[in-house]
Amino acid sequence: MNVETGKLKPGQARHPAETTQEIIARDKVEAPGWVRSESYEWLGDEEIDTQRYIDPAIATEEFTRLWTRTWQFACREEHIRNVGDYQVYDVGPYSFIVTRVAKNEIRAYFNACLHRGTKLRSSGSEGNASEFKCSFHGWSWNVDGTNKDVPCPWDFPHVDREKLNLPEARVETLGGFVWVNMDPDAPTLAEYLGPTIVAQFAEWKLENRYTVCHVTKPIPCNWKLNIEAFMEAYHVPDTHPQVCPANADLNSQYDTYDEHVNRFITPLGVMSPVYYGKITEQDVLDQCTVGDSSFVTEKPQVPEGGYARQIMADMFRGMFEKGTNTDLSHVSDSEILDCYSYTVFPNMFVFPGISLPMVYRFRPNPKDHRESLYEVMFLRPLPTDGSIPDPAEPTHLTHDQIFGEAEGMDAGFGAILDQDTENLILQQEGLEASAKHGLTLANYQEIRIRHFAKAYDKYMAMEPYRPEFRRSQIKR
Repeated sequence: MNVETGKLKPGQARHPAETTQEIIARDKVEAPGWVRSESYEWLGDEEIDTQRYIDPAIATEEFTRLWTRTWQFACREEHIRNVGDYQVYDVGPYSFIVTRVAKNEIRAYFNACLHRGTKLRSSGSEGNASEFKCSFHGWSWNVDGTNKDVPCPWDFPHVDREKLNLPEARVETLGGFVWVNMDPDAPTLAEYLGPTIVAQFAEWKLENRYTVCHVTKPIPCNWKLNIEAFMEAYHVPDTHPQVCPANADLNSQYDTYDEHVNRFITPLGVMSPVYYGKITEQDVLDQCTVGDSSFVTEKPQVPEGGYARQIMADMFRGMFEKGTNTDLSHVSDSEILDCYSYTVFPNMFVFPGISLPMVYRFRPNPKDHRESLYEVMFLRPLPTDGSIPDPAEPTHLTHDQIFGEAEGMDAGFGAILDQDTENLILQQEGLEASAKHGLTLANYQEIRIRHFAKAYDKYMAMEPYRPEFRRSQIKR
């Protein structure tokens, strides 16, 4: 089908198939307002300069202009439940010990001894501590960041231990996530996300979930290419043809919110426009297991005049309730089925649905601008019996391993992730080889990439900011 665009304003063109909202409106259990809303804004059609992906000097500048000023998801609260529990969060050259110092207080210390700079905890480590002690010379700090001991204090008469607290980044929590920001003058997390997204987080209640699967893998491409690969469904027919029979890809909905958040909604259980007239509703149902399909054990028949999507919603609701010991009777069909993909700038994706209850995180390799770390976390609802399962230990894949090898990763979904990441080395190498120095983006289907680039440009235009040891920078 062709779209008549001659009389439309820029950004108004849509695929002539039924819209995401029309699909959701047919559901038996009505979707909440945050699902039924739209927030698209045309942001221009200029090309995106490719130097940001291939120039190592630009990557270096990002560490003092962008990463030091933005709110980033560091860990889940469930990972640091008890006083003294900690996780180390690294981004580029920066490292933080994120620890619970009291029942309702979490802090993030710059992970470096104030003597000669040795890391107090190694990257990627976690555990419970009564102190943070340097392995080199034994300087140590209490969990609350105050100095505990300086060996041979007689040799440091010039050091005031009352002023020797560990420097901190700012910390806020939302939705069960712990967020950090190095800039004492940055907006609050609520201001950064905007009121619409803060309200949606409140509806999602992601604090009532736990991590059931956590997989990391280094990807041979710049971190921005990595994250942008997941911002649109335009690639689905060619990259993931196996999911098209049950995936409304080309008629997905795209939205932008303020400066730092955008999303798409892709309805599942309906066929891609690519397959209109070629397959049946039963074919759609037979290809319904996209996402967390570990509880799907049967595929019933679609009755005459029925919709595969409704059969899927009813089936998934019952199976997820039984498999996770949760009550989903109040949850809409769309929340049970559909893919809601939110990007929180600069490096986080939140998928608040039930069939795709995920979080992605992307981080640059500070030693190689052509490599980034990709993380996938599945979050399931907490059981109704009041128990709180332990979060899954991360599985760290190597370059040569596939996602399907990871413990807890559904093989079918792992294959989708492998298809995504296989494209990325080709894109990195292609941009470096190309004589064309800009990315050409679709006005609607790739609006999230343009929105992301707009935020990126804002931070990269700022003066460099390097965190300073300012004892008073965290207000209690």
